[in-house]
Amino acid sequence: MTIEFENPKPVEQARFLLQTVADNMMRPVSREMDENEHAIPFGYVEFMNTAMKAMGSGSAGSLAPSEGKNSDDPTRAKRPSIAYQLLANQLEMLAWGDVGMYLITPGGGLGAAAVQAAGSPEQREKFLARFNGEKPTFAAMCMTEPQAGSDTSAIRTRAVLDENTREWVITGEKIFVTAGDKSFNDHPEFGKGFIVVWASIDPSAGRAGMRSFVIEAGTPGVKVTKLESKMGIRVSDTASISLDGARVPFENILGSPTVERTTTGFKGAMATFDATRPLVAATGVGVARAALEEVKKMLADQGVTIHYGLPRQKLSSIEKDVIEMEVMVKSAWLMVMKAVWMADNKQPNALESSMSKVKSGDIVTKVTQKAVEILGPLGYDREFLLEKWFRDAKITDIYEGTGQINRLVVARQILGYSGSELR
Repeated sequence: MTIEFENPKPVEQARFLLQTVADNMMRPVSREMDENEHAIPFGYVEFMNTAMKAMGSGSAGSLAPSEGKNSDDPTRAKRPSIAYQLLANQLEMLAWGDVGMYLITPGGGLGAAAVQAAGSPEQREKFLARFNGEKPTFAAMCMTEPQAGSDTSAIRTRAVLDENTREWVITGEKIFVTAGDKSFNDHPEFGKGFIVVWASIDPSAGRAGMRSFVIEAGTPGVKVTKLESKMGIRVSDTASISLDGARVPFENILGSPTVERTTTGFKGAMATFDATRPLVAATGVGVARAALEEVKKMLADQGVTIHYGLPRQKLSSIEKDVIEMEVMVKSAWLMVMKAVWMADNKQPNALESSMSKVKSGDIVTKVTQKAVEILGPLGYDREFLLEKWFRDAKITDIYEGTGQINRLVVARQILGYSGSELR
């Protein structure tokens, strides 16, 4: 049996294209976008919207190609899927360019991923097809609340069914919604997006009563109340959203409206993260690789050579640091590849997904910090991007499940404990 570590041709082609985008459309404006928080680089957004269609993006609005019902390749059905492997490579490259700008790439993001994972065929057709429209379109996931971060059982947003109108009436507050403004507010440059809101239809049932609802842009009773001013990923909007008696069509619930005293439905919805956490991990690797490559380039410009293959005791302190940074980046990337390979082959990957997220969140903070440390004043100077990457890095360890929560997931998977048994 042969084990190959080279990327398939479609992956290499996509990386080449996005390398060009990163070099020519992201890096040149990276500092400007950081200095002007929430400014929208429309040139990049519009180009990527067109490029995604040219690459044959799926209706979920991702950068990954569709698995191709219309493919003219008769052998395609016999080959293993590489959709998640391709997407991980694409996101790693875009994050290498600028992780904040990657986050405003048109598409469905977590909102579309939730519809894809828990929606009916009719819901997928209705909500995901809009990402193939002419205008850039966005979707967002609304889960976190002021009192409910990693502990989703503390969510207080409530959805009550109005039997007379057959509508869900939703009331609550959501915070830290990535792309919440672009997904919900009416921007004439964008298509009509949506948000996916987590709420309880039966608080007494605990997590078994949790459901997610698709709420279309412009729905009365829903309002973006705040845009966060952040340390990093400043070009990406992070919103607070209030819901005050928002009326949502009955058919917009994702999953069954019937509550059974089991967490099966909740676990099914949470499975969305098993597919997306390795992709977030990939973006962390992209930022870490950017910092590592910049350090090596700046050291080379100063005449510093990294002597690979020598015994550790013969290496300088800087050489040891750089080699250790390389080990961290490459090991994190291998963990991402394992998790996405499992997703492509429809194997349960909750353990590997969380492990890749933990590893990436850990190494990107260490690598970017060490990069600033090695270069001293140059690493701290705003003339260069190293200090920006240092600020951008930490979000990898926070969103889509903090490092602490993902460590708990890993421990539960290895030890066989439930969430209630190991908290």
